[in-house]
Amino acid sequence: MIKKGLLRLGIFFLYLISLLPFWFLYLISDCLFVVLYYIIGYRRKVVQENLQNAFPEKSASERNDIEKKYFRYLADLIMETIKMISISQEELKRRVIDTNPTMVLNYLKKGKSVTAVSGHYCNWEMAGLEFSVFTKFFVIYKPLSNAIFDEFFIKVRSRFGSIPVPMKQTLRKMIAFKNEPTVAVFAGDQTPVKEESNYFTNFLNQPTAVFQGIEKVAKLIDSVVIFYDMRRVKRGYYTYTVVPLVENAKASAPHEITNAHVQYLESMIRREPQYWLWSHRRWKFKPQDVN
Repeated sequence: MIKKGLLRLGIFFLYLISLLPFWFLYLISDCLFVVLYYIIGYRRKVVQENLQNAFPEKSASERNDIEKKYFRYLADLIMETIKMISISQEELKRRVIDTNPTMVLNYLKKGKSVTAVSGHYCNWEMAGLEFSVFTKFFVIYKPLSNAIFDEFFIKVRSRFGSIPVPMKQTLRKMIAFKNEPTVAVFAGDQTPVKEESNYFTNFLNQPTAVFQGIEKVAKLIDSVVIFYDMRRVKRGYYTYTVVPLVENAKASAPHEITNAHVQYLESMIRREPQYWLWSHRRWKFKPQDVN
């Protein structure tokens, strides 16, 4: 009971922080970077190992540069995520720009459902929140182990109309809406559990277990598959572009959708690697571990 009370108090404190202007939040971010990178060394070994495996062709100096840039951005990302608690629609639309906003709407008007894929790249949460201002959609997420924080993030993500759906309920939800055009958004770089890791593909220079639920859902509802290509313009400002990957999911070859979104994400990461979530333990096991 005391623990729950402290957690809720902490969430209220985050709300108060979110009321601060961006310029002040970035001052906090500058201090947070020093703490994360120099003082506590948050997951630096994980980041270094991931970068070495992903970019063996780069020098140690180049990888160190990416590492430092990543931690600077991670601090910004944390503060921007806190800001999402109270950010207004007007400010959000000013800071996150959809470069082709009619594309998804045109698919829906034609009666075509859309399976949208993103990665943990740039501020994917802000992009999702901005998109929900214009279009209601299902956001497929992996529930957190802490129920209070899970509830908190659900409220933040659904502030402007998106509908959070736990990953295990995805198929059931999509079947329920099978006869009407919908948009479902997935993070394509989530790690499947070991028991469901039955397909590996090459991603960032190494065999990688890939979550196949995206392809299953897309084929089930015969949707268009798109990818959100996101770019950081400057601190606190982003653009994202809707990129069609597969126009007719049901007619696609096995693993075509999976390979397409994995390859597109890799191209984005190679373009500006500091904006991907390198501190995530993406490669928990190898193909031989699940055979």
